[in-house]
Amino acid sequence: MLIIRFFRTGKKNQPFFKIVVTDKRKPSRGGKFVEQVGFYNPLTKEKNIKKERVKYWLSVGAKPSDTVHNFLISEKVIEEKKIPKHKISKKKEKESAPAPAPAETPSPVGALEGKPAGKEAAVGKEEKPAEEKSKEKTKEKKVEEVSKEKASEEKSKEASVEIKLQQTESKEKEKKEKLREEEKKEEEKEEKKEEKKEEKKEEKKEEREKTE
Repeated sequence: MLIIRFFRTGKKNQPFFKIVVTDKRKPSRGGKFVEQVGFYNPLTKEKNIKKERVKYWLSVGAKPSDTVHNFLISEKVIEEKKIPKHKISKKKEKESAPAPAPAETPSPVGALEGKPAGKEAAVGKEEKPAEEKSKEKTKEKKVEEVSKEKASEEKSKEASVEIKLQQTESKEKEKKEKLREEEKKEEEKEEKKEEKKEEKKEEKKEEREKTE
């Protein structure tokens, strides 16, 4: 069972009290506690209370100690009757037993969830690293996406360069083929010219022979 109590710290004759939510079985001067919801310095009269967190733990089912109960009433965190702290003799206790303080019913939130307050606190503590892990995962995903995009861009650039090279090579091949064709045509023209020259020479020879 969880309890809201004063947790004493400080040196001798210099007390300083933390208001903590802790297990009832743990000592009031040592050990771990679930959450600190305020503090009180009786020497300087400084005090601070996290009202929302106190109301949350009360709604979940945590019960304050008598001193914390009266302290919360004096600070107007809760509106209930104070528990008398003065000592009563045994005879008076037998004659007039004080009425028990009304038990605080836990909020329907805790009942619906079916989770004890201790587990809720542990879950609250575990939520932070889970959120951090999720943030780290999202960052890693973003980095991976950026790296993939860069790699795809580089690949596309390389592919475009290869395509351009292939196009230039094909154009050069076409030019070379055209040059070869032109050279062949010129060679054929020269061969025809030579053939005509030879034919003319032969004709001239024949004419000479006829005249003779």
